[in-house]
Amino acid sequence: MTRINLTVDGASVSDDVEPRMLLVQYLREKLGKTGTVIGCDTSNCGACTVHLDGTSVKSCNMLAVQAEGREVTTIEGLADTVDTDLHQVQESFRECHGLQCGFCTPGMIMQSVDLLKENPSPSEEEIRLGLEGNLCRCTGYHNIVKAVQHAAAAGGAQ
Repeated sequence: MTRINLTVDGASVSDDVEPRMLLVQYLREKLGKTGTVIGCDTSNCGACTVHLDGTSVKSCNMLAVQAEGREVTTIEGLADTVDTDLHQVQESFRECHGLQCGFCTPGMIMQSVDLLKENPSPSEEEIRLGLEGNLCRCTGYHNIVKAVQHAAAAGGAQ
């Protein structure tokens, strides 16, 4: 076992983990952050996307011990939990019907937030390129792109 100390969704966490435990497993199984979805286990689908020190990463492609001393934000930590307001990107996905089954939605939202932080006013092509590592099997991406555009227009990078 290896001791790790990190911050998850604003809370300090200290835990003993198996050195081979993936970050996605740690978040879901040890911390109950089940919004971080296990999709493909190969880093192809992006459903497990979280922010590590403010940048999106696929948590199935990283060991929990690699998050030592770092800050992780999951889909649960994205919203303002004090006021229970959704993050602007979450709200835009809701308003623009950017989801169907919802399986890919947490990863899409986390990647979209990172995209908008890097490019607050992306074109449709830039949105599609920025989300290409996240797969959706239901929507055809049209409403997802609309949701990101809506979030950008509303200042969704915060």
